[in-house]
Amino acid sequence: MLSVAILIACALICCALALNAWRLIIGPTTPDRIIAVDTMYINSIALIILLGIHQGSAIYYESALLIALLGFVSTSAFCKYLLRGDIIE
Repeated sequence: MLSVAILIACALICCALALNAWRLIIGPTTPDRIIAVDTMYINSIALIILLGIHQGSAIYYESALLIALLGFVSTSAFCKYLLRGDIIE
């Protein structure tokens, strides 16, 4: 039953990724695109965690943590660039 639930969750997360890609492409403003990229990071982390549960390997959790850190830093840099026009003062 767990394998069926993981497959359903993967399908739904892939659907969410497709919708986020659509928002990234047609987003009318830059903040909409930044939020879409941030949400895509979160969805990719969820997919990696589900793959780790399915395969029973702990290495996937470390890669998900690495992607989470990179996603946070890049979103912060995008927002700072949006507010000030430069990243490094």
